[in-house]
Amino acid sequence: MLIILIGIVITLVTCIPVFRQMREHPRGLHILFFAEMWERFSYYGMRALLIYYLTQHFLFSDAFAGSQYGAYTSLVYLMPLIGGFLADKYLGNRKAIAFGALLLVGGHLAMAVEGKAATQILETNGQQYEFVVEGRGDSRQVFMPVGDAMCLLNPPEETDATCTINPTATGDFVFAGLPAGSGLPDTLPASDYNLSSTPPNPFFLGVFYLALSLIIMGVGFLKANISSIVGQLYEQGDPKRDPGFTLYYYGINLGAFWAATLCGILGETVGWWAGFGLAGVGMLFGWIVFVRRRLAFWTQGEPQLPDHVGNVPEGVDLETPVFAGLNRERLIYVGAILGVIVTWFLIQSPPVEVLAGVNEFADKHLQWMGGAQPHIHIAILLALGSIVVIGYIVLFMLRECTAVESQRMILAFILVAAATVFWTFFEQAGSSLSLFADRNTQLPTGVFSITASQTQSFNAGFILIFAPIFSALWAFLGNRHMDPNPVLKFGLGLIQLGIGFFILVWGANFADENFQVPLIFLALLYLFHTTGELCLSPVGLSAITKLSVGKVVSTMMAVWFLSSAWAQYVGGIIAGLTETETVAGVALDNEAALNGSIEVFQTLGMIAVGIGIGLSALSFILKRLGHGRAGHVGPRPESQEAASEGSTS
Repeated sequence: MLIILIGIVITLVTCIPVFRQMREHPRGLHILFFAEMWERFSYYGMRALLIYYLTQHFLFSDAFAGSQYGAYTSLVYLMPLIGGFLADKYLGNRKAIAFGALLLVGGHLAMAVEGKAATQILETNGQQYEFVVEGRGDSRQVFMPVGDAMCLLNPPEETDATCTINPTATGDFVFAGLPAGSGLPDTLPASDYNLSSTPPNPFFLGVFYLALSLIIMGVGFLKANISSIVGQLYEQGDPKRDPGFTLYYYGINLGAFWAATLCGILGETVGWWAGFGLAGVGMLFGWIVFVRRRLAFWTQGEPQLPDHVGNVPEGVDLETPVFAGLNRERLIYVGAILGVIVTWFLIQSPPVEVLAGVNEFADKHLQWMGGAQPHIHIAILLALGSIVVIGYIVLFMLRECTAVESQRMILAFILVAAATVFWTFFEQAGSSLSLFADRNTQLPTGVFSITASQTQSFNAGFILIFAPIFSALWAFLGNRHMDPNPVLKFGLGLIQLGIGFFILVWGANFADENFQVPLIFLALLYLFHTTGELCLSPVGLSAITKLSVGKVVSTMMAVWFLSSAWAQYVGGIIAGLTETETVAGVALDNEAALNGSIEVFQTLGMIAVGIGIGLSALSFILKRLGHGRAGHVGPRPESQEAASEGSTS
């Protein structure tokens, strides 16, 4: 309730300056703003619950859940390589976006198909005890029925339970309040029991992976292309470009904030199906917003988007049949559906063994790979995709670009590399930081309660507050030719990212008897991560469109998202380093969970600050590669622009 109340106030206050600024921008920004807002509502609504769904519903171990999360999100950001290429060569941005949105609607609604949860079983001395779970998220409680008693596992310091189970650091179970004649000792050594889990229902697990596959393919057709249309609204040198992308970024995070807030609370209090279902409804609204100009009762008035943006490339024939009676457009759609099937197999690791025994498979492969995540085939796919797309861009640079254009593209690649480091650490929000919020953070209860999944709204909420401020700041500095160059902004973003981790490390010194850190430290982490993000992400989106040659702008935007694909994969490995032992999704040792997480976060902070300082120091040299498009965003005289390009060519 507290997050909802705060969110209403923040939304009302921040929307006013945003919509006022939007009046000064090209027609069409508003429709892209709302379409992407709803698309992000669906994505982040699902993401807010995904790591909890994996660890609490399917009972995946922390490491395997982090691996599965990383595999899914890496494919989400890898697929725009294909979607961006097909839009550049054949479909155009508009058709690609509309088709991708439909796939997303189907995927998010399929996530609402929830089957029976997996259960954890303890076996000792020939007896089996099946754990009983009540609640979801941070309110989750796990009981082991012993006779007529329900023994609460890992109870808090203050509890009303008459029978409790306290795990030790060595894995022993210490019982208190066991009923007479239970047959269990007061201390059950780790060597005297085995833990196993019932495998999930194959049908519902298959539907789950199908939902992920539809979402992956849908994002592939939508994500890079909608950002490309935003860039097409502005002329080169227009000082409104960076502020426009920041306003667009506000729309992204308006959807993300309310997704984590509403889908999170529904998923944790009503049921997983409710949170995922609401995300699907949000995506349906996004599709309607984008295509409404094509519906009969919305055809009056001027078009929502300018006629010159997002169209089928000139000279491309989509209507003539080319194979089996299908024209090129329909052939692309059929290929995409077949791609969903291929993705269904890729997202699993591998599906046969996952269905046979969730945790047994995860443990075996984690040991075999020395602790790395088992989705190694995703890394191979990422590597192949990177080689192909970078090779394509390099050949294009060698064959068709001037020296100035090539140097600008090189600078774009440098920014992509820096973004990869940033997103690798930043995206711990959906995995290790989410589990930290659940297990090691003091969350308010009662009327002003906050659920663990709702902490993911902090980042988006801070963006709602600061995006208009940053947009106005970049515009103010740009009009005076004082705007920091993008490389320097990227360096500052990485430094702030590292500071956020250091704050949470410091906060561990204030942990209570349950080894939970005050919420303010997690909130401050997200604050610094947000200001760092605003120095990097919208600026990066704008820089890619400014630095890229027009013929490959969508493909270069896909390369930008490729950095996120690698970041998500490596981030999944990093999240696995914070793994702690769990039973039915509940951590057995909160102290070990806290210490393991803090050690990893401290290392991330040191790396981020170090790279950020180095990048900032080199920024004044690297910015020269932009030849006027990577420094100040204010307009330059045409003669000066021409002279700059001619001298370097």
